[in-house]
Amino acid sequence: MPFSEPLSFTPIYQERIWGGRTLERTFLRQLPETDRIGESWEIVDRPEAQSIALTGTHRGLDLHSLWKDHHTEVFGEAQPQSERFPLLIKILDARESLSVQVHPSGNEKQGQALGEPKNEWWYILDADPGAVIYAGFRHLLSQAAFEASVAEGSVEKLLHRIPVKAGDSIYIPGGRCHAIGAGCLIAEVQQNSDTTFRVFDWNRTGPDGLPRALHLTESLACLDFLDVTPSLAPALAEAPFACEFFSIQKIHLREPFIPPHAGGAVFFVLSGKTSVGSEAFSAGQWFLIPAAAASLMFSPQEQDTALLQVRLP
Repeated sequence: MPFSEPLSFTPIYQERIWGGRTLERTFLRQLPETDRIGESWEIVDRPEAQSIALTGTHRGLDLHSLWKDHHTEVFGEAQPQSERFPLLIKILDARESLSVQVHPSGNEKQGQALGEPKNEWWYILDADPGAVIYAGFRHLLSQAAFEASVAEGSVEKLLHRIPVKAGDSIYIPGGRCHAIGAGCLIAEVQQNSDTTFRVFDWNRTGPDGLPRALHLTESLACLDFLDVTPSLAPALAEAPFACEFFSIQKIHLREPFIPPHAGGAVFFVLSGKTSVGSEAFSAGQWFLIPAAAASLMFSPQEQDTALLQVRLP
């Protein structure tokens, strides 16, 4: 069957000790009965997790099959020829602060021995009053000073603290020390990787009453101690974001419109509602426009309709 309509996928919910139930309230999601849903994997092609097409004539196909067996019709000829779809797209609900973390950049001397490179981008969908994220360090420091801070449980004083609100965004390259503070709902676009090294966990304990494991040796191999006081990205309304792994722009949909370069792109409805072909999508939904359906019209169904468009390079 031709790929003539948008493809949407079933979310994969992940329980996390720092998660909550915000997706029920904000996007009217039906969540599993587990108490704390911290991550919703929206677009994923990994051995342990597969996005499954939710609607249309291609209902039931997984993303890996789409990438491998229908590459040109869905993603176009110009897309990277990697083994799997190169991105992992999530929504994160941080009711408590996440651990302080770092990811490999892929440029470390140990290379793949450290795991899969992970460069990511955050868009703040909602934030409680006073919510913050942590990115980079407040000032230059040595590895020895950092290790001493870990040992005494005082890493927080070294971190660059950034107040955030809905609409803010930031790039988190591999090597950047970072954490999401409590009260943030975030859309995350990242390389297809699940490698995370926990640097510090706020001196708290896990569900078993014991401190969660840290990955100090791996973290020290990745951390960029020259990464000092990074800034939020420019507002997407003013300038799209682009890196070597993906590009992102914000679209305010005020009238029927065919987005350029829509074929093979993934879209997220930030607010309002839009019809695309015979499908309709509301705030909080992700969908993919097949390359074969690149000329589909997007028609706003509510006044304040805005979307993110995510493209591979």
